[in-house]
Amino acid sequence: MTRILMVCLGNICRSPLAEGILQFKVDPSKIQVDSAGLGNYHVGELPDKRSIQVAGENLIDITDQRARYFEIADFEKYDVIYAMDRDNFKKLMELAPSEIAKMKVKLILTEVFPDENLDVPDPYHDSIYAFRNVYKMLDEACDSITKKLNYE
Repeated sequence: MTRILMVCLGNICRSPLAEGILQFKVDPSKIQVDSAGLGNYHVGELPDKRSIQVAGENLIDITDQRARYFEIADFEKYDVIYAMDRDNFKKLMELAPSEIAKMKVKLILTEVFPDENLDVPDPYHDSIYAFRNVYKMLDEACDSITKKLNYE
């Protein structure tokens, strides 16, 4: 089984959407998807209501998710760890206990735009339209991830 972790700052906006989108696209008997945050601000909370709304608009239910804090043990548990932006990527690289752990960390948008180091913008302080834009970005990235998983 391949295990994938989506990581953002608070684990209520971007990473829950990425988790839900990828879960929707893959065979759960072959791919496990989870998400976590690098900050402990929202531990135990539901995803942001706007993330829930945008996921629902796309027939994805993320209301069973609860925010959790990223743990160093996640480097062992997961095969790939996708950071939503460069700040999250940098923090994950600082936390990585080994070179092998560092090799697991990727910026999610490099799946669509290799070598461009693009961020998924944090929509938390923005409108529902920003959440819809984030959804589109993550949907495209998850399509690329799914294609890779099916061919590797």
